[in-house]
Amino acid sequence: MIFPLKRATDSVAAITRPRLCPRGSTSCSIQQLEESTTIRRPFKTDAPVKEGPRSNREIRIPRVQLIDAEGQNLGIVATDQALKMAEEAGLDLVEISPNAEPPVCKILDLGKLKYANQKKAAEARKKQKIVEVKEIKMRPNIDTHDYDVKMKAMGRFFEEGDKVKVTLKFRGREMAHQELGMKLLQQVKADTTEFAKVEAEPKLEGRQMMMVLAPK
Repeated sequence: MIFPLKRATDSVAAITRPRLCPRGSTSCSIQQLEESTTIRRPFKTDAPVKEGPRSNREIRIPRVQLIDAEGQNLGIVATDQALKMAEEAGLDLVEISPNAEPPVCKILDLGKLKYANQKKAAEARKKQKIVEVKEIKMRPNIDTHDYDVKMKAMGRFFEEGDKVKVTLKFRGREMAHQELGMKLLQQVKADTTEFAKVEAEPKLEGRQMMMVLAPK
């Protein structure tokens, strides 16, 4: 006996046939499944803070106290008129005193102003000195020649604006003669009193005695 082949539409119908309500339900409608999706709002970052003074169309107040390109005070002028004067001069309207009432604005070249400010900031960074703490190591029984060499190095550090930590290390039986180390540090203190001051008094830590000096 030959059985007839099922049509493709029959198999599709079997797959897509809707699911009926469960037995005992009062409703005979087709069960519908709803999918709920939680939508998260994208994280909103803070608006970037503008560096430098406001200029041109960023100035939205109705009136300003205007100074022209020659430095002449023109008094209180409508902002639109001040912008027009700056455009006609081929320059910018820049707010130079925002806390005044009304704010003071000047007609000038904004590009040159930014360049001058950047140059000034770069020069200020060059003048900044990072204070370092240099270490000078000595022995309680240091001889005169080595002491003079250490003191010359210490003098250079003070001239450069750095601090100096003088460290004495005791070995073996030298710990029984700590007074020698204290005497040596007091001598260093006396020899540098003209151009240095004691920032940390001599103290013993383990087998080391230390003192910190800073330039005056």
